[in-house]
Amino acid sequence: MSWFTRKKQNIESSPKKDLPDDLWRKCSCGEILYNPELEAALNICHHCNFHFPIDSNKYLEIILDDEYKNLFSNISSVDMLNFKANKSYEEILDKVPNDKEAVDCFYGTIDGKKVVLCLMNFKYIGGSMGSAVGEKISKGINFASDKNCPLIILCQSGGARMQEGALSLMQLSKISTHLSRFSKQGGLYISILTFPTTGGVTASFGMQADITIAEPKALIGFAGQRVIKQTTNQDLPEHFQTSEFLLEKGFIDFVADRKELKQSLSNVMEVLI
Repeated sequence: MSWFTRKKQNIESSPKKDLPDDLWRKCSCGEILYNPELEAALNICHHCNFHFPIDSNKYLEIILDDEYKNLFSNISSVDMLNFKANKSYEEILDKVPNDKEAVDCFYGTIDGKKVVLCLMNFKYIGGSMGSAVGEKISKGINFASDKNCPLIILCQSGGARMQEGALSLMQLSKISTHLSRFSKQGGLYISILTFPTTGGVTASFGMQADITIAEPKALIGFAGQRVIKQTTNQDLPEHFQTSEFLLEKGFIDFVADRKELKQSLSNVMEVLI
């Protein structure tokens, strides 16, 4: 027998409302974040200041002034090796937008100062570095040299692209050679390291800049922590491979909050050019 019964039988129960499953996100610090508020705060946790990864288009809005030119948009990846694993490389490329690559290059201004900005795109096959990435960045370096303006590369990558084999690894040397020539000509190169910056990108142009900036608590490294621990047989330091640890060890010049990134870049160029 139930304890309570309805006195009026004409009362209808309201249907259960389905809430969207993408309204909340849990940060590594344990804080539960409301996604609309998180996006309004440039995807920065208000509790621990962790910078969640954001789309390369958002970085474009944050860094450059309103008017800019998209460079080398006709360069895209192709399956040169006819690579096949669980999926063929051709199948993977078919599923990504044709007008996108793992890096996009732009010519614009920051507070009126001309720059070439290369933005890596982690959503494109993990921001992996293939031949198209190497070609676009190399052309961006040469374009900056021709325009006599600073070069900025924002890194967000899982490393070299395995589907291109040795061709992908060759891009480390290719980009490094162009950067060396750019440096000898007196060019200013600024690198921005975001979450994550790993593998061949860290081993090459990510760490070859005149000024190296990182976002707070970004994951930055070459190999994974588990691989390093197994190789060295040693316990790793706390917060190993984070921006703050690398700053302490002198690998980067300073850590910049995403909200202050544009101003930080403007200040660096004001002093150095």
